[in-house]
Amino acid sequence: MSSVKSNLLLLVAAAIWGLAFVAQRVGMEHVGPFTFNGVRFALGSLSLLPLLFFYRNKPRQTGGQNPQNVALAGLIAGLILFTAASLQQIGLLYTTAGKAAFITCLYIVLVPILGIFLKQRVSNSTWLSCGLAVVGLYLLCVKESFTISYGDFLQMVGAMFWAMHILLIDYYAGRVDVLKLSFYQFITCSVLSMVTALWSESITLAGLSGAVIPLLYGGVFSVGVAYTLQVIGQKYSPPAHAAIILSMETVFATLGGFLLLDERLGLQELTGCGLMLTGMLLTQLQSVPSGAAAETAEGAGGKMG
Repeated sequence: MSSVKSNLLLLVAAAIWGLAFVAQRVGMEHVGPFTFNGVRFALGSLSLLPLLFFYRNKPRQTGGQNPQNVALAGLIAGLILFTAASLQQIGLLYTTAGKAAFITCLYIVLVPILGIFLKQRVSNSTWLSCGLAVVGLYLLCVKESFTISYGDFLQMVGAMFWAMHILLIDYYAGRVDVLKLSFYQFITCSVLSMVTALWSESITLAGLSGAVIPLLYGGVFSVGVAYTLQVIGQKYSPPAHAAIILSMETVFATLGGFLLLDERLGLQELTGCGLMLTGMLLTQLQSVPSGAAAETAEGAGGKMG
């Protein structure tokens, strides 16, 4: 798979996550945040069972043949995923959604910064893409004075965990079976969320039935499909590029609000979307030569064989 195709998978994941904003907001009217996360990640796990059964005798990664390797990777990824999602949700109690979205997507900058410590080379054009995306995010999300509150602080810590999750997936995606990695991280996040929900929230059958459609979308598409596309896409896309593409989730969320919730887009929001799109397209231009070269090499290898 070329880097261009993998980036397209990441963009589809971002679109699904962005449009899930509507489903999550509706779902929160019936159930608590931990209950919602617990059920949707459980549904995401179940949605992968047919694929796991189909590929049960067709190993796709060398590391994936060792069940302990995949389970450990999924456990670690699930712990980080649960921590990031929980910090984001709790932070929303103390800050606005716009500021939360902006601070969370600061993983765009954190990923390449953390990557430096992991000896990952970051090009100047990637830094430019990061800068355009961050400015675009600010224009898109922040419509009030920017001050650091308790909720903002939680979102900042959460952004660090989202960045860690992207880098961790980048590390494991080429070493273990990607479907099993997704399955185990979903199960881990679901169990931790449900345990927390049982302790801190009231779970009722009426609430679950009222949120059934948002839960199905959030579970099957937002978790089962989108997170799996992220894992597959990051096998062939540098983590810094992946972070920029995945941040397009905010643009799709804004478009979803415009189309489905009749939320108006002003000049500031449209400018922000344009800057983020420019940053993402810049990463695509960087990927085209390498993607073409990879396909050429693959074709040459096939002929030699």
